[in-house]
Amino acid sequence: MRRRLPALLLFLLVVLAGLGAGGWWYARETFAAPGPAQEPVQMVVPRGGTTAIAAALAERGVIADPRAFLAAAWLTRDQGALRAAEFVFPARASLAEVLEVLRRARPVQRRLTIPEGLTARQIAALVERAEGLTGEVPAFDEGALLPETYAYQWGDSRAALVRRADQAMDAALAELWPARAPNLPLATPREALILASIVERETGKADERARVAGVFINRLRRGMPLQSDPTAAYAAADGGVLERPLTRADLDRDHPFNTYRVRGLPPGPIASPGRESLRAVLQPEATEFLFFVADGTGGHAFARTLDEHNRNVARWREIERQRGANASR
Repeated sequence: MRRRLPALLLFLLVVLAGLGAGGWWYARETFAAPGPAQEPVQMVVPRGGTTAIAAALAERGVIADPRAFLAAAWLTRDQGALRAAEFVFPARASLAEVLEVLRRARPVQRRLTIPEGLTARQIAALVERAEGLTGEVPAFDEGALLPETYAYQWGDSRAALVRRADQAMDAALAELWPARAPNLPLATPREALILASIVERETGKADERARVAGVFINRLRRGMPLQSDPTAAYAAADGGVLERPLTRADLDRDHPFNTYRVRGLPPGPIASPGRESLRAVLQPEATEFLFFVADGTGGHAFARTLDEHNRNVARWREIERQRGANASR
């Protein structure tokens, strides 16, 4: 920036020649003086050339005089083009600092977090609502995107972000699959993805994932139906989110995703599992548990036998009954 300072000062001296001896001082101050913004300004710098940029900066109060900005930009043009992107301009930024931001600063990094356990429809709605992204949300398969936080810049496309999340899931499976435990009843990474999606929907407790996965692995080895409520809910909602409690009719419904009726894994994922759920099904906890039910604390009670499980279910139903009674008071 300093290499062009004499040329700018000379230009301003000519323009301000009428000021006489004060011209040099005024020119120097115009370039280096603090700007009008009292606070940092985050804004999207528009396309359309230097004039459009000057107008936008003046409108947001980053610069005081668009003409001085245009002169400074022209005289320092060999230092690089002015970029159209989202930037943060410091409080009281001078013309020199504003031009440095436009040429050198990193654009604002926005972030979109895809939480674990969302369906494809929920993720598509999340990407659609993300401010600053452009274009349509492309179609993608259930479970295809890895839940994670993705950085993007204003003007990036929704298709590009979806593609990155898809590639991230592929990379996670490629990394974790070779480290799987021996003799798992999972033939392919896709089967691991399917089971991980069920584990993701069954428990939100990190210390339970491997144990829940172990229960399902034990049931698969014995040829038992998984009997997973989230799969029945997914079937009842036709691939969406069920907004009501499950009913006996839901559990009895003949549907390929209802693991109360269909043995083995469902034909596809029911949500997008996170990396830790993928790891859990590939390195499950080795136990003899075949059953689990909610325990009223946010976790689950595990059982080896049906009799033990029925006792746990009775305790859970009593907890639900007491909660209902308290709520009605």
